[in-house]
Amino acid sequence: MNLLPCDKMSGCHRRVRVVLPALFALAALMARGQDPAPVAAPAAPASKPASSPAQPAAVSEPLLSFVKTFAADSGMKLVLIPAGTFTMGDMITAPPHQVTISHPFFIGATDVTQAQWTAVMGNNPAHFKGDTRPVEMVSWDDTLAFCKKLTEREQAAGRLPAGWAFNLPTSAQWEYACRAGTTGDYAGDVEAMAWYDTNSDDTTHPVAQKQPNAWGLYDMHGNVYQWCLDWAGSYTGEPETDPTGPATGSNRVMRGGAWDVGAPQCRSAGRVGDDHRSRFYSLGFRAVLVATPAAPAPVK
Repeated sequence: MNLLPCDKMSGCHRRVRVVLPALFALAALMARGQDPAPVAAPAAPASKPASSPAQPAAVSEPLLSFVKTFAADSGMKLVLIPAGTFTMGDMITAPPHQVTISHPFFIGATDVTQAQWTAVMGNNPAHFKGDTRPVEMVSWDDTLAFCKKLTEREQAAGRLPAGWAFNLPTSAQWEYACRAGTTGDYAGDVEAMAWYDTNSDDTTHPVAQKQPNAWGLYDMHGNVYQWCLDWAGSYTGEPETDPTGPATGSNRVMRGGAWDVGAPQCRSAGRVGDDHRSRFYSLGFRAVLVATPAAPAPVK
């Protein structure tokens, strides 16, 4: 695993490695309605989330109905994340900079589990077996194949509204969702929220056993690293809107830390990167449901 040039504290020191060449209000209601199991409230965040904005027209009733039905049918609960602005990065991943997420999106309340992966892909590549554990040993390419197949399945069944698709989150979307309005190193008490090297017993754990962040997202810190869509690269320090990372690169971004690294690597701003073909015992992903670009009008 390679470090991003801007993150000097994100070394992995892996024990095992295999490389192959609401909207706040609405989101909270949805989270409470379908949380896997009751847990204690998360520790007070470093800063409170902003007030809930009005629901954008893009999040239609048919889409909200799909998300609810999809969760019941697949076990994959999606949490609605509102548009907003936050400070991305920290002094370790310098420079911190303002980022605006201009469109709402949905993100998995948990990492994709082995049962969810098997239901879509028909196999289970994970090393640490368990239906409710996060799937791992999946490359960046594998995760995109999962998102594509899941989108096609839901479209073919006539369930997924037009203009939306499953994908990996961008690094900015991931950090915005992870922070949930906080500005500190973590979205709460890291010991209460994360499985990492001092408390994991050298293994992954079933999802949603630790405390969620303020937006109802579990395991954003620790358990397994999570692939993001972007190429790895340094920040410019300039304000950005909906950034997608460098245009090219050699590694893809991974976020969140894992069971085999220290707490500093689990920071909200922490980043590492590796080849898109890499597969690790501590590397998984969570999916997002995002609006897809409109097709260009035909030239007359």
